[in-house]
Amino acid sequence: MWWLVASVTTVTVGVSATVVGAYVRLSGNVRHVEVGTEDLGPRPVKAATKAVNVLIVGSDQRDGRNAKYGRFPGERTDTIMLAHISPNRDNAVVVSFPRDSMVPLPACRARHGLPGQHPHVGMINESFNYGGIACTWKTVETLTGIRIDHFVKVDFTGFKDMVDAVGGVEVCVPEPVNDTKALLTLDAGRQTLRGEQALGYVRARYSLGDGSDIGRIQRQQMFIASMLKKVMSGETLTDPARLFGFLDAATRSVTTDPGLTPAVMKDLALSARGLAAGRIRFVTTPWRYSLVHPGKVEWVEPLSTKLFRIVAHDRPLTGSGVRGGQTRVPREQIDVEVRNGTWRSGLGTLVAARLEERGYHVSRIGDTARKPRPRTTVVYSPRSATKAPVLSRDLLVSAGRLVPAGTTGRLVLVIGDDWRGVRELRPDGVDGIKGFDATHDSCASA
Repeated sequence: MWWLVASVTTVTVGVSATVVGAYVRLSGNVRHVEVGTEDLGPRPVKAATKAVNVLIVGSDQRDGRNAKYGRFPGERTDTIMLAHISPNRDNAVVVSFPRDSMVPLPACRARHGLPGQHPHVGMINESFNYGGIACTWKTVETLTGIRIDHFVKVDFTGFKDMVDAVGGVEVCVPEPVNDTKALLTLDAGRQTLRGEQALGYVRARYSLGDGSDIGRIQRQQMFIASMLKKVMSGETLTDPARLFGFLDAATRSVTTDPGLTPAVMKDLALSARGLAAGRIRFVTTPWRYSLVHPGKVEWVEPLSTKLFRIVAHDRPLTGSGVRGGQTRVPREQIDVEVRNGTWRSGLGTLVAARLEERGYHVSRIGDTARKPRPRTTVVYSPRSATKAPVLSRDLLVSAGRLVPAGTTGRLVLVIGDDWRGVRELRPDGVDGIKGFDATHDSCASA
């Protein structure tokens, strides 16, 4: 959003002989989708009234020029972000929402051939499937309590065109990549990615990082930061041909609400000319792996609500105590009771030893009251809810069981007949994703 907004300034206040023609062309490029009050229902009150909150979604629509990425009907959201631009236009925060987040989804009405959404707990990106951008808008407002002013949607081809228009974006690749699903082949090291490579890089899930959507979010944030840095350094803004090419590609590539016109972008950019890349902060909603929905994530409370309130009220993240990304309790702070639910003699002692090697504190080893137990289960109370996903992720097979009335902070590991052991530690494992600003160098730690 910011590299689009900031760039419009130069075009609209540039050489007077070309301003009108350029502005008319850019205005004509943008597609609009109306989102009405009947789609959004009751809405949050705008806390920081002069701030601007923009919902940004990356669409994986596969028709037309996007068909080569694999045909399927409809449209889904690969990326969901919320950009908050401060009332004084001197800082910005971009919050990412993991698309695998299991959240309470609100009711959305049917529109434009989509069936609508009934209230249920599901993945956050389902809203776009059921009700399009209007339903996603309502879902994010309902979950965060942040009033959204505008939206921007970008598809695969549009993303590539924008990257090409700025001459490519520099990234660091830790090791060679050959990913047929993402149509991506890269050498290791520092390099500049053009459109097709850039799209593959931000879409890749299984050939880069830990294979999770969380790793992909971090990579997308860093790519956008690198692109922002290039545009805001003046390399694009001082080159009229490249600038107009970028703006032309950007406006052809986005769909917005009717209120987000190039004129609004211009006014916003003029008021934010002094914004430095170091004042644009990226953060992921605090999350943990879900035990109830294996393979999915859930937001951590009260940290998530605190983050949303900070953004809504335009308060600084620094010193707030909120850390974005995965919330993990150190293994050294987790107390585990091991109960052998199988007829395999000595298995409880063996498992306890493996856990202690990882740093867990094993307080007791015993047997279950009845045997055999078919499934390995991590039993936890509300008090130990943040600890259970840590243990579960260290086990090759396990299920979770919450005891709502429980009060202990201890976890109980019940070993079942499906026991397969403990996962090997990844040497490059990352315990969490911290926020960073747009001056971040993706090569600094490569």
